[in-house]
Amino acid sequence: MNPEKTPQDLAEACAAAMWNDDSAARRLDMRLEHIAPGQATLSMTLTEAMTNGHGIAHGGYIFTLADTAFAYACNSYDAVTVAQHCAVTYLAPGHVGDRLTAAARELSRSGRSGLYDVRVTNQDGTAIAEFRGNSRTIRGHLLPRTDA
Repeated sequence: MNPEKTPQDLAEACAAAMWNDDSAARRLDMRLEHIAPGQATLSMTLTEAMTNGHGIAHGGYIFTLADTAFAYACNSYDAVTVAQHCAVTYLAPGHVGDRLTAAARELSRSGRSGLYDVRVTNQDGTAIAEFRGNSRTIRGHLLPRTDA
């Protein structure tokens, strides 16, 4: 870690570095609403293209939003971290035009493993899904090394 960076500065720099290469999030018009060490909040508006045969949000898009918030939360320490296991429980349907927000928070981080919960809500605060992700830190950093 660059010694002059605070943990918040580091989280913001990591999120910016990830965003530059995150074509999935950008193409789905996600917005990064909040980033902090071990936390991230992203939002996305459900479009007609995101609906399934029942006319409600396809679960894959809800999962993608939650998984993206999870990724930004667990990569906020400048150590490349990937999903090892994820599970989602759908609680209520999403509808075209809903603005979904996924708020990820770190529950535990020890060694190379982490545990994160993500709650997905709509614009009214209704819980749409609960997501739990297990992370695994691998080799590498998001930010260029400034070491001599």
